[in-house]
Amino acid sequence: MPLLQLEHVSKKFGQVVVADDINFELEEGEAVGIVGPNGAGKTSLFGIISGDVRLYGGQIHFVGQALERMHPSVRCRSGIGRTYQVPRPFENMTVFENTLVGSQQGAVLRGRKSHEAAFSALERTGLSSLANRAAGSLTLMQRKRLELARALATQPRLLLLDEIAGGLTDLEVTELTGIIRSINAEGVTILWIEHVVRALLSTVDRLLCLASGALVADGEPRAVLASEAVRRVYLGDRILNEAMDS
Repeated sequence: MPLLQLEHVSKKFGQVVVADDINFELEEGEAVGIVGPNGAGKTSLFGIISGDVRLYGGQIHFVGQALERMHPSVRCRSGIGRTYQVPRPFENMTVFENTLVGSQQGAVLRGRKSHEAAFSALERTGLSSLANRAAGSLTLMQRKRLELARALATQPRLLLLDEIAGGLTDLEVTELTGIIRSINAEGVTILWIEHVVRALLSTVDRLLCLASGALVADGEPRAVLASEAVRRVYLGDRILNEAMDS
C-alpha cells in the first residue's frame, strides 16, 4: 500500500486551475522533489494534502485513509507534517517553546514525552544549543531549521518541505540538505518543493514537475530535468544545465 496516493486531484480558485487531474503515489521512505515555475500550483498542492486548501475533485489517501473530509489537525496527528516558505516562529517564545508547540499540539504529546520529542527535534536540526534563545533573534538559516524542527516535533511519517532552502548561502544549503538526508534515512518520507535544484539532486530519488497545475513529468531526477517537456516550462536550458552540473 502506498503511503500517499493522489487520484485525479483537482482544484480551482475561481477560473484559475491550480491542480489539474493530478495522479501520483509515494512509497514509505521515499524522498521526492517537486519543481516547476512560479504559479505552477506546487504550494497549493501541499495545502490540499495538509488540509489548508479544500479539494475540488478527486481523492487523497494517506496510509489507506481518505483525507478529503479530514481536518488539518487530524491529518497532522495522523503523520503529515509540513513547513512553510516563510518561517513565522512565535518570536517572543524560546526556540524550545516553539518546538514544544509542535509536539503538544501536532503530535498531542503531554508531559515528559512532549519535552523529549521537542528536544529531539532540536538535536536533529542542530538547534539544541539555541533552545533557550528567543526565536525572534534567530538568523534566516536558524529560522529555517526551527521551521523544520517544529514540523519534526509533530512526529511525521510524511514531511512536506516548501522551499526550505530558499534564500540561503551555498554552505547553508549544503548543511540543510545533509539534515534532510539524515531525516529521510531515519525513515521519514520526504516530499520537497524547491527552486534550488542542486539541493534536490543531492537528496531525492525521484522528481515531479508541475506546470499550470498539471503534472508534466515524474521520474529519475536528472532524466526529468533533461526532458523536453520540463525544459519548455521550467527556467530554461541554461539554468537547468548549471544546476545539473553543480
